[in-house]
Amino acid sequence: MSRFAVTYIGGPTAVLEYAGMRILTDPTFDEPQSYADPGSTPLVKTTGPGIPLSQIGVIDLVLLSHHEHVDNLDRSGATLLTGPVLSTPEAAADLPQVTGLSPWQKVTIGHVTVTAVPALHGPVGSEPFVGTVTGFVLQCEEEPNVYVSGDNASLDLVREIAEAFPAIDYAVIFAGAARVPAIDAPLTLTSTDAVDAANILGAAQVVGLHTEDWEHFSETRAQLEAAFAGTGLLAVTPRGVRVDL
Repeated sequence: MSRFAVTYIGGPTAVLEYAGMRILTDPTFDEPQSYADPGSTPLVKTTGPGIPLSQIGVIDLVLLSHHEHVDNLDRSGATLLTGPVLSTPEAAADLPQVTGLSPWQKVTIGHVTVTAVPALHGPVGSEPFVGTVTGFVLQCEEEPNVYVSGDNASLDLVREIAEAFPAIDYAVIFAGAARVPAIDAPLTLTSTDAVDAANILGAAQVVGLHTEDWEHFSETRAQLEAAFAGTGLLAVTPRGVRVDL
């Protein structure tokens, strides 16, 4: 198994170095500010990126869990949607540079096979309010299998993914228990759910994202670390620092 490296940028954003590619998750590079769109909950970003957009370097692939929410794709991050970008069919309908994948659909980029896997951004029935999201599984011969959850809140879907991919080596899990007033439930995994997800997948190591930098994340990085305490699963990923796993 070859080396897998992660550079945590902030929020849901990280650079994954995998099979010779630099892969970016949900690009968010704006500085702190408030976003208020008519008809939606205002979102407040509290911290800027660990690495500025100007220093991010070459990106070979963007994995975009969904495009409707600014905490997963902000204005600066959208400028990186120039090379291969994988996301939902809904994102592809709105953004011509995006390739949309339905759940379980596969595509090969370079030597890497990417499978879109199901995700649910909140409780069952919330889709009309929060939209469609996707996760991803990365596979390559003689490389580890990597799961990227996206903004998923469903452990039932994690169980489906574990059945389809019984050998997940690294799980990149979005946590933070995001909440908005309109929906009385977490829109992403809680910290304890993230531990359960890692155990369901049988992951050897977890990269935790989506726990910082936005006011609507109701659980913190410290809470995620506390939930994983004693397991040895959660990787230490300081902001802006490349970490070999």
